[in-house]
Amino acid sequence: MRISEKTIGALARVVTGDSGFSPYRSGQELVKFFNELGSNDVYGPGFPSRWYYAEDKIRELNDTPIMARLFESVLDPRDYIGTKHTVGIVVRHLNEYLKYDGFEVVKHGKAYKVRDLQGTLVGLELPTKGLSKISHGFIEEQIKKCDLKVFEGDFAGAITNARSLLEAVLLEVEQELTHQSVAYDGDLPRLWHRVQSKLHLDPSRKDIADSLRQILGGLTASISGLATLRNKMSDAHAPTCVASRRHAKLAVNSAKTIADFVIETFREESGQAFNAPDKI
Repeated sequence: MRISEKTIGALARVVTGDSGFSPYRSGQELVKFFNELGSNDVYGPGFPSRWYYAEDKIRELNDTPIMARLFESVLDPRDYIGTKHTVGIVVRHLNEYLKYDGFEVVKHGKAYKVRDLQGTLVGLELPTKGLSKISHGFIEEQIKKCDLKVFEGDFAGAITNARSLLEAVLLEVEQELTHQSVAYDGDLPRLWHRVQSKLHLDPSRKDIADSLRQILGGLTASISGLATLRNKMSDAHAPTCVASRRHAKLAVNSAKTIADFVIETFREESGQAFNAPDKI
């Protein structure tokens, strides 16, 4: 995550508390704050001015995954309890600067995280009904992990979670269709073929247009490719080549697109009315 000098200045004033929007931090408190992010500084004689120290430390962390953690730390709602300050006001203030850098701070549960506005990651809608609460929660967790790991630069981890997301959706849909627990041996293409058959998505069908047949065949190829990519680049195995951002985005977006199509097809096949979805 890389931010501009103007944003660095604004963030430094929030960290120190000099902006008037956030709690004040003394020199000792600033050292503790940045040491919790990996620094190893000592407060003592000759310590620079607070604003200079804060800006210098932020520049050190700029263009690293730790920068996102810095925003999460300075926007920890617990630090605002019992003060005259409101974390939401700080979020809006920082977002005025971040939007020019291509980022945005968003609410994530009870905390805040940074979102990459230029990430172009596909969204996935989960239905409020039709999936078990356990699987729904696990699927939602995998979606969030995929997005976060792409943003933080953990590309191998994102590929692993992309496969886990697709496996979770396919297993849940198969279980809903068969009404029984399904044994899974880790063979993703084989799992896909079973679900594909049950959802009538076989590209060899004679009653569908050639264009749709090609798309359905492409889904099979994509799933086989995702399984192979995961074996070669993910953190689940010793990688034979290094995953990059484009590889991770390809895996995550492919998994989300296929998962979304499978869920929509399942709902249509089972005759369920579409419920207001949870946007992920």
